[in-house]
Amino acid sequence: MTDSAETPPPLEFAATPPLLDRLVRAPAPSGYEEPAAAVWRQAADFGDLRTDALGSSVVTVAGRAERPLAVIVGHIDEIGLVVTHIDDDGYLWFETIGGWDPQILVGQRARLVSSVGSEPTCLPGVIGKKPIHLLKPEDRKKVAEISTMHIDIGAVDGEQARGMVRVGDPVVLDAIPLQLPNGRLVSRSLDNRLGSYVALEVARRVAEAGGVEVSVAGAAVVQEEIGLKGGGATAFSLAPDLAVAVDVTHATDAPGISKQENGDHALGSGPVIGRGSTLSSKVSAGLVEAAEAIGMDFTLEASGARTGTDADAIQIARGGIATGLVSIPLRYMHSTVEMVQLSDVEAVIELLVAFVGRLGADDDFGR
Repeated sequence: MTDSAETPPPLEFAATPPLLDRLVRAPAPSGYEEPAAAVWRQAADFGDLRTDALGSSVVTVAGRAERPLAVIVGHIDEIGLVVTHIDDDGYLWFETIGGWDPQILVGQRARLVSSVGSEPTCLPGVIGKKPIHLLKPEDRKKVAEISTMHIDIGAVDGEQARGMVRVGDPVVLDAIPLQLPNGRLVSRSLDNRLGSYVALEVARRVAEAGGVEVSVAGAAVVQEEIGLKGGGATAFSLAPDLAVAVDVTHATDAPGISKQENGDHALGSGPVIGRGSTLSSKVSAGLVEAAEAIGMDFTLEASGARTGTDADAIQIARGGIATGLVSIPLRYMHSTVEMVQLSDVEAVIELLVAFVGRLGADDDFGR
């Protein structure tokens, strides 16, 4: 007797682009972006590269016309931790860089970027707290707080620990990238190495195609997670005619997330184009038209008073900059298991290449 059931198709695993893989592995929380910025800058050898005192990077590809200048912006920082105290027993105490759910930190492995010595070095550690066995019954029901956690680097005492780490050294959680079926990638720092990767790839593909009518820049900006600082500074100094911020948004195909409140943005549904009061209606419409022209699936996301992305800072820089927003659906944001579908990342790149290719020297972005 034979089994007549059909053999299920093999699972598909998509390879992570090498540059993106290098970017997500770099430990680079807000204000300490140098490791990721170095990777990005090394790859930006196809255009005019400039940097600033905050650590943001911009690569520009000249167009056939001098203006307008369109910039694609992604922030390169991630959330992290910073050492605030080293006690005499050798334990490290810390505060957060950016917005953490403290529950995610419990029991995690940590990666410290130590400034002790002539060159920064990475050290392993673990985040510890009092075991549940030793908690009083009423404390077992309480949510863990940052103040109850410490980092253990294996030091025998404070003297040894201070010889390994300094107060002010940054920390990220140690989570290597993981490939899952259906082209899905899991990693820390996808928020928002994805945006910085997209910005670079759009500029690269424009350069490889011989340029477009307008000048195009890709920007990897810093300190977004602690107040949208790098995006505003870069927009001021670069003075573009229009900008598109690229960030992540919540994938709403995970349990417990309301589509009525957060929209319908599943993994694999393509770019999420922003529309709202702080976004340029002309840029948003141009993005929609570009997607429709190339037959690309996309979803729309509305915002009222703010987007919570670099778009908010960019659009009020100088005398105002026409700004759009394109987001990538992401599950489990601000965790070590952020998940993205790589086809969505590629679709955002293709959309933005098509968008800048449709821009002309006489386009007016005023309201």
